[in-house]
Amino acid sequence: MNARVHQPVHSPQHAASYYAASVNRQLDFPPLGGELRADVCVVGGGFSGLNTAIELAQKGLSVVLLEARRVGWGASGRNGGQLIRGVGHGVEQFESVIGAEGVRQLKLMGLEAVEIVRRRVEQFAIDCDLTWGYCDLANKPGHLAGFAEEAEELRGLGYRHELRLLQPEQMHEVVGSQRYVGGLIDMGSGHLHPLNLALGEAAAAQSLGVRLFEDSPVTRIDYGREVRVHTARGQVRAAHLVLGCNAYLGQLQPSLGGKVLPAGSYVIATEPLSADQAKALIPRNMALCDQRVALDYYRLSADRRLLFGGACHYSGRDPADIAGYMRPKMLAVFPQLRDVAIAYQWGGMIGIGANRLPQIGRLREQPNVFYAQAYSGHGVNATHLAGKLLAEAIAGQAGGGFELFARVPHMTFPGGRYLRSPLLALGMLWHRLKEVL
Repeated sequence: MNARVHQPVHSPQHAASYYAASVNRQLDFPPLGGELRADVCVVGGGFSGLNTAIELAQKGLSVVLLEARRVGWGASGRNGGQLIRGVGHGVEQFESVIGAEGVRQLKLMGLEAVEIVRRRVEQFAIDCDLTWGYCDLANKPGHLAGFAEEAEELRGLGYRHELRLLQPEQMHEVVGSQRYVGGLIDMGSGHLHPLNLALGEAAAAQSLGVRLFEDSPVTRIDYGREVRVHTARGQVRAAHLVLGCNAYLGQLQPSLGGKVLPAGSYVIATEPLSADQAKALIPRNMALCDQRVALDYYRLSADRRLLFGGACHYSGRDPADIAGYMRPKMLAVFPQLRDVAIAYQWGGMIGIGANRLPQIGRLREQPNVFYAQAYSGHGVNATHLAGKLLAEAIAGQAGGGFELFARVPHMTFPGGRYLRSPLLALGMLWHRLKEVL
């Protein structure tokens, strides 16, 4: 059956997606006009900027937040909606820089990051379909052995949530697919509606006194003891600046822009499924993700659609037909959906760093300029952690967390703006080939 894709009714300023079609509140903030002063100017209205603003406001600092388009317009409002423990990939690689205890602290912060989201949702009563339950999926026996080691390590770190290893014959408990040879259930991770979370956090920030402005792209930054941030119709003068633009930073700050690679990621959503269909696919309504380089991740929405994502593109070119590209991948996992229509298709840019650890720190040459970017697929939780760490540093309360991230060096991608994407695409192709060799 061919995909029958329709475009949703949505705010014309948000990218078309299932999330834009199912928002539960409408927020409109004006463009910046005139001159404002603040303790901190935050650039970027995604999870990084919103949560930094919330944390700063809770500490009593005045904040102005500038968003080039709409709050949650980028990856924060378009991602797969999976809230999964951990920050970075293989953090043991940093032991030579931060020591064994530093690695342990990174792992603990990866657990704390999810709890920050939990607390934020509870404190501000944000309606974002937050649902607990996640399962890592093993594509081969070696993955299952790795899950057993990871579960043991998590218990050693004091992880308080249920972890359960699934053998091949138990996989029917979590997924209606024959594709996997095992899994690891984690009841401390889960899934949510990311755009509703972002909008809820914007409302929370505003309630705390943060001044938010949309349709206000930054055109120039004047650095100094007082930072001046210019837009087409105004400027903000602030003691501190936070850059939370991630994959959409562009050339606004070239030294940071060269350390993050914008990579395309894509999601499709089916038409609503019957209760029996949904239960047959994902019996426990968990978020699920496999272990391949070109990973598949999927979950059910609150109205029982299958949201299926993956296919990260490093080439800089989006597929001409996202649904046509993603549907065969979905059917490889769930062939029983061959007669189910695709209702929504969308994509967006995520930020990838060379070492896959979020980049959280301050500019060496401008110590009153802070940044957070390159979450490499763990953005829903890591952005919230970044907001906490940045606010602590700006308020002079920096503990070990901010300094730990800031100590890790991050490579600038070679080849400049035009060559770094093709070079990384070749590197990822090599990793994919190794999976089948």
